[in-house]
Amino acid sequence: MKNNILIIGAGGVANVVAHKCAQYNDVLGDICIASRTSSKCDAIIDSVHRKNNLKDSSKALYSRQIDAMDIDATAKLIEDTHSEIVINVGSPFINMSVLQACLKTGAAYIDTAIHEDPDKICENPPWYANYEWKYLDACKKTGLTAILGAGFDPGVVNAYCAYAVKHYFDTIDSIDIMDVNAGDHGKYFATNFDPEINFREFTGQVWTWIEGKWVSKAVHSEKQNFIFPVVGEQTIYLTGHDELHSLSKNIKADTIRFWMGFGDHYINCFNVLKNIGLLSEQPVTTAEGLEVVPLKVVKACLPDPASLAENYTGKTCIGNLVKGKKNGKEKEIFIYNTCDHKACYEEVESQAISYTAGVPAAATAILIANESWDVKHMVNVEELDPDPFIELLDKMGLSTEVTQSSSGEEKRED
Repeated sequence: MKNNILIIGAGGVANVVAHKCAQYNDVLGDICIASRTSSKCDAIIDSVHRKNNLKDSSKALYSRQIDAMDIDATAKLIEDTHSEIVINVGSPFINMSVLQACLKTGAAYIDTAIHEDPDKICENPPWYANYEWKYLDACKKTGLTAILGAGFDPGVVNAYCAYAVKHYFDTIDSIDIMDVNAGDHGKYFATNFDPEINFREFTGQVWTWIEGKWVSKAVHSEKQNFIFPVVGEQTIYLTGHDELHSLSKNIKADTIRFWMGFGDHYINCFNVLKNIGLLSEQPVTTAEGLEVVPLKVVKACLPDPASLAENYTGKTCIGNLVKGKKNGKEKEIFIYNTCDHKACYEEVESQAISYTAGVPAAATAILIANESWDVKHMVNVEELDPDPFIELLDKMGLSTEVTQSSSGEEKRED
């Protein structure tokens, strides 16, 4: 049984991971939070204590400073802290460095987003083949458990696909993953997670999986209205996203698409920023001779996503609309979660976007610790048994519901 957790990162998602790991520290053991800025780690620790979320006070909860791009230093930190599971919730730019540190030490590896090269946007698909899957053999050879994309999307939505295959369908025609935030943070304009990463998702072309092949679309060129449970009718846009790049390999479905909700105000602000070049990741030189990266300047001007949590109201809804056949009949299900911003803040001083990403990462650590998911090689979430994951998430605050229809009849399962 593995225990002792190293959390790398100190943003909003790391805050949730720390709270949830602390609630289960009788299983997970000591917890170290590490990032470039120790004060951010200490603020998370203060939050855990403030909310009385440390279940076993005999277990340590402490911080360390680390530049996670330094593989040797990260490996040394893993060894010094006796960490057997590393939860990487730092910038996607550090993924490969942290993974290599885990390979050096044997600590299990978990992340919540695909690796990115700072100088490249929207690389050729499948994205996992460009970086992560190059370490498949190394992980297998060393017996390292590496679970990729274990947030919500990617993560839980991948498990929803596996759950649909296991419990609801003989064959699947299409999967539409839909993510909407119907909440209100009260700011003129802000992103719910790192602005740099958020904008990078939408400044290249959209890669989507249609009729068994990769298709390129223009950003925000296709939209539809969909009536969601709880949050009602929302406008969603076809978007490229991490999970498509493993699901297209591991789930037999002709079409797999990702849709995200955007309000008109967000689209208008985004288009202005993009059209005048402020979302570029390439450096420019000012008239004063200063070299700056426009995207990083925009990030510096926007609110810290973690600061949005206290006054956030409303709910999120993320789910998969799956269509296929069962026993020769057409079948359709919507498998989903709804999450309340205010409730998240009351529990862990976070907003729902961070909550939905952080809880699954902590759940993954628990499943590695109890050996349910300690698979000794590299996997994406849909390659694992979804049942213990979904059951554990329900206990940890992310419940799953299913609405299904067959032969014109509809029913809802809780």
